[in-house]
Order: sequence, then C-alpha cells, then structure tokens
Amino acid sequence: MIVFFDASALIYLIEGAEPFATKVRKELIAAVKKHPELGAAASRLSWLECRVGPMRGNDNATLMAFDAFFARSDLVWVELTRDVVELAAAIRVQTGLKTPDALQAASCLQLGGDHLFLTGDGTFRRVAGLNVKVLT
Repeated sequence: MIVFFDASALIYLIEGAEPFATKVRKELIAAVKKHPELGAAASRLSWLECRVGPMRGNDNATLMAFDAFFARSDLVWVELTRDVVELAAAIRVQTGLKTPDALQAASCLQLGGDHLFLTGDGTFRRVAGLNVKVLT
C-alpha cells in the first residue's frame, strides 16, 4: 500500500492547520496499522504547489519543512510522463476536473490499485479507480 499526497494534504500536514493536520495524522496512523510497510508518494506538481505559498510569504521555515519532506529517501516520486499526461487528459474529459487535479489523479493511478489518495478536495471522488480519502 502506498499513500499518495495531494498538495492540499501535505499543506495541511506540514503547515499544521487544524483540524486538518490532525485528520491527516489520523489517516496516516490508521493506514500504517493496516499496512505496516506503507509507502509515501507525491508528484512533482505537489512539490511545486507546496512551495508557492511559503515562497510568496518569504516563510523560510515552512519552505524548509516542505523541502525536508520532499527530500525523504523513501518518497516515491511520480513524474509527469507522457502516460501521466495522457491519462490526465482522459480524466479531465470524463470528470471535468481542472488540469492540475487531473494530473494529480493520473499520477496516483500510475502507482497501481493498492493506493490511498489523501486530499482536501472531494471532487477527486469523480475519478474511477481512485481510492480517495477526503480530509475535510
């Protein structure tokens, strides 16, 4: 099992906004209990989205916290390959998701069926085959 972090879930977790940070931690604890070898994955798009706010606000401490998460050696990176982009286009057509969201969903689906997609956005429930856990 691998947990894929949408940018919103990472922002909740790293920035500590309550009650969402607690919800992310609870979901992670529950997932680890069921799957002790739980892995973590993110897309390069999440990396970009998580860095924008701290960079705009000149918040170096938060930027460093994100950088530490993304520097984890056990983090699986999902690159925005041709296959991801093609799947994202199909998802966008089928569901009406915006391009960044379709890219996130497609990135997670590239991991296979044994995944958990953590997000703060319920619109991801429209994507067939995506095991979505909404944190709001």
